[in-house]
Amino acid sequence: MTDLTDQYLADADRFTDLLTSAQDTDWSAPSPCEGWSAADVVDHVVDTQRGFFAQRDADLGERPAGTPDEMWAAHTDAVRRTVADDAFVTLEYDGYFGRTTVADTLARFYGFDLLVHHWDVARALGRDVVWDEAEMDRIDTALDGFGEHLYAEGICKPPLEAPADAPRQVRLLARMGRTA
Repeated sequence: MTDLTDQYLADADRFTDLLTSAQDTDWSAPSPCEGWSAADVVDHVVDTQRGFFAQRDADLGERPAGTPDEMWAAHTDAVRRTVADDAFVTLEYDGYFGRTTVADTLARFYGFDLLVHHWDVARALGRDVVWDEAEMDRIDTALDGFGEHLYAEGICKPPLEAPADAPRQVRLLARMGRTA
């Protein structure tokens, strides 16, 4: 595996920790993503990742079922088996922003997605998440790379105003149309 794959798996593990620690939770609780429950956010993460793998001709098997934590665990197991193949993760393809690899997309796009949706699910479950500086650096870099595409339909809401002296995490959340 590559360092990029390891980064993606570390982000997936953190998401797993959140979901497995959420026993006896109300998965129907609203998330910061308008109209989405905590369960809907997990469904979104699973479905978008499965779509990416399918586009690369990787077979993850049937879409898992069960509670969000059970579904995520089964999905992540299938992903781990797939990304263990170095030939697969180093596969190059023409992505939305140019030539890239599977590992790069997993770390940079889907890692970003896991960091942000980890925050969304945690908020839905009544928990706080504090990103560390390295995570905020990765989010900042991703946001810069998306440019105005970030605000396309179904991605992020338009940016919100945040005081210039607000904590960095608050400013990042505002940039993604979220309130802390």
